[in-house]
Amino acid sequence: MKHSISRRSALLTGTAAVVSAAASLSFRLNAAEQAGGGKLKGHVNHSVCKWCYNDIPLDDFCKAAKEIGLQSVELVEIKDLPTLKKYDLTCAMVTGVPGMIPKGLNRLENHDSIVKFMEEAIPQAASAGAPNIICFSGNRAGLDDAKGIENCAIGLKRIMPVAEKYKVTVCMELLNSKVSHKDYQCDHSNWGVELCKAVGSERFKMLYDIFHMQIMEGDIIATIKKNHQYFGHYHTGGVPGRHEIDDSQEIYYPAVMKAILETGYKGFVAQEFIPARPDKIASLKQGVQICDV
Repeated sequence: MKHSISRRSALLTGTAAVVSAAASLSFRLNAAEQAGGGKLKGHVNHSVCKWCYNDIPLDDFCKAAKEIGLQSVELVEIKDLPTLKKYDLTCAMVTGVPGMIPKGLNRLENHDSIVKFMEEAIPQAASAGAPNIICFSGNRAGLDDAKGIENCAIGLKRIMPVAEKYKVTVCMELLNSKVSHKDYQCDHSNWGVELCKAVGSERFKMLYDIFHMQIMEGDIIATIKKNHQYFGHYHTGGVPGRHEIDDSQEIYYPAVMKAILETGYKGFVAQEFIPARPDKIASLKQGVQICDV
């Protein structure tokens, strides 16, 4: 009798697992039907990073983004902002100095070129209604963390007068140095928070990339609750692989989004995953709906 019950339990468990797997597969394969079918709730300001869809012309992409209900297409250059405006879209995060992920603000010799770029770009971003512009720490290359903070703060304090004048927030992105950006210095939220304190301006914050920080440190919701005042923008992405943010990956984005909203955040959240499915726009629709809490 004991053996029979055990066997029956095993059969029931196995059947449930098959049903669950089938349902999960159906959810992933039918993104076009699952996503984008209803009006967005309006609690989240939705954006998307254009580089994930580089094979789609900007005009076509703007049309699709508008139909989904997005308010922003980001990480485009200043020259692209008039195209966004044509579709009544903003750019929630303007692209910063080209090629400055490995060679950023933690090196004094980079400051003059970065400051010059920012002094020219920030007024143009403000004129187009773009609220943020991105920057990067650069790679460590042997530099200790305290010195990296000190050097970044020196450069950023030179940028803050123009950022404060035009009310554009400069956001340094938190990136993972484990998989995607080897040796990058701004790779933990605590380092970024200390830099924000050192700069001491409301016009400098962290771009908290959920994908990158899940890889580096996890504890996403608690970190957001503790340090949200230093986070000026958010990016998504599925872990592992940086693909769709559905149940094929490990982060439960509805809970993360609720935590962000509970902090009183009024900025943008941008989809920054690389679609693995052929219908990239369907994947984007699905990602927006998952985050539309």
